[in-house]
Amino acid sequence: MAPGSEPGRRAPRLTYGMAVVWSVVTILLGYAVLDVADAAPGVLTLRPLPPPAPTEYVGRRTLPVVPQPTLPTSVEAPLPSLAGETAAATPSGIERALASVVSLPALRDSALVVRDGQTGEVLLDQRGDELRIPASTTKLLSATAIGQTFAPDETLRTVVRQGDTPEQVVLVAGGDSLLAPGKGDPQAVAGRAGLGDLADQVASSLRTRGTRSVTLYVDETYANGPTTASTWGSTFRSSGITGAVAMLGLSSQRARGGAPGPADPVLAVRTAFVRLLEGRGVTVTVAPRGKAPGVPGSPMPTATTGSTATPSTDGTPSTDSTDSTGSGAAAPADAATPTATTSAPATGPGSILGSVQSAPVREQLALALTDSDNALTEILTRQAAYRSGAGTAFPAVGAWVVSQVAALGLDTTGVTLSDASGLSRENRVRASLLSDVLVLGYDGKHPVLRRALDGLPIGGLTGTLADRFTGADHAAAGRARAKTGTLTGANALAGSVVDDDGRLLVFVGMVAGVGTNDARAALDRLVAAIASCGCR
Repeated sequence: MAPGSEPGRRAPRLTYGMAVVWSVVTILLGYAVLDVADAAPGVLTLRPLPPPAPTEYVGRRTLPVVPQPTLPTSVEAPLPSLAGETAAATPSGIERALASVVSLPALRDSALVVRDGQTGEVLLDQRGDELRIPASTTKLLSATAIGQTFAPDETLRTVVRQGDTPEQVVLVAGGDSLLAPGKGDPQAVAGRAGLGDLADQVASSLRTRGTRSVTLYVDETYANGPTTASTWGSTFRSSGITGAVAMLGLSSQRARGGAPGPADPVLAVRTAFVRLLEGRGVTVTVAPRGKAPGVPGSPMPTATTGSTATPSTDGTPSTDSTDSTGSGAAAPADAATPTATTSAPATGPGSILGSVQSAPVREQLALALTDSDNALTEILTRQAAYRSGAGTAFPAVGAWVVSQVAALGLDTTGVTLSDASGLSRENRVRASLLSDVLVLGYDGKHPVLRRALDGLPIGGLTGTLADRFTGADHAAAGRARAKTGTLTGANALAGSVVDDDGRLLVFVGMVAGVGTNDARAALDRLVAAIASCGCR
């Protein structure tokens, strides 16, 4: 071995091993320093460990379980009270708040009234006593008159009776124009009573009596009258602005703008009813329209107790005495339905084969105001007039509405109505009278009218106000309830709004001579200004 060869080979191995050792030591010392400084995790870290990552499961709730209240212990939640007198608006406050609005060009020819809905105090009256075209705000007057005639929970009943023989059946029109074409919905207003349910009852009654083949008549004498008014536009019905006015109709055939209902709703119901009976195994022959056998019409109370009102050919009721057989017995003065069933015999002529009941009239009236349903308003108002002994022609019903409003002590001087819905351009009403009706409706003493006002469209949300108060005038959205009125060159808005101080105010605006869009925009600004001020 060459001298010095062994040391030369060991020296590199010792140097390499030492380098590895020192490297490991250096790394460990460096990590220990970082560990102590909390820059790296480890046993020497002084900072607490972070919480564990959350699991994908939500922890169990620890709130106590509250049992559902039972029916006997449940009560309606009280509504919050409106603002007190310290928050009442003042005429000067209203004047300041509306100064820039009432000067708008679109309101140059307008009648404007603002009142405190809680006291009735007049806060603003600009030409409120001028007679103007009310358009659909006419419905507020009609609702007032209807509320004087119908009881708060009164309903309308559609009945099928036996005629003179078991083979004769009579479908009696009882004023319900919202019959469901099939099964009724107990939670609905339009469609509460079902024509299919009525057919089920009649078919069952006929099977029980051993009758398989019948002749069907329709009794149309209750509140019968013309289906359209001569003062309406010739295309109003065909364009769906209104449906035909009749005391029998289907909820599925309500007229809508651009979607007209049938020209003869009674015929449409009869056709559907025949089809339903035949589907239940009954052979049906349809009798010609005219006087129905066995049933002299739906007896209705008049001012004279013990008599019944049946319309003459001109729509004016004539009073006929009734017999005591049950088929034509007069309804008592406080009868809840137009076709009272308590006096009908169990079998034989006039006996009831089936009946269905509508939603309460006040619910139907609220629906009519929400949707501005012209036909439904006319149908309900005509019935109320008929029950009071008035005529059923459109001018007669309009005159009756005015008389009923006057009977409440309101000033109707000069007011004229040619219909109940407001489609006639011959109607003339004052903004001050509409404000009187609104204040009256909110006093809590007229339940049918109050329910109707509760059914007014809500700004930005429902009915004919669903697409209004959604822009710069959003202050009134959800806070204003109002009846719209729209005819060419005549626009109106009448209702209530709660201002920023929580005070209920009523307003009426009637605008003439400007386009519909300009009139609506100006009236919306008016209501938004009222809503967004304290007005004190």
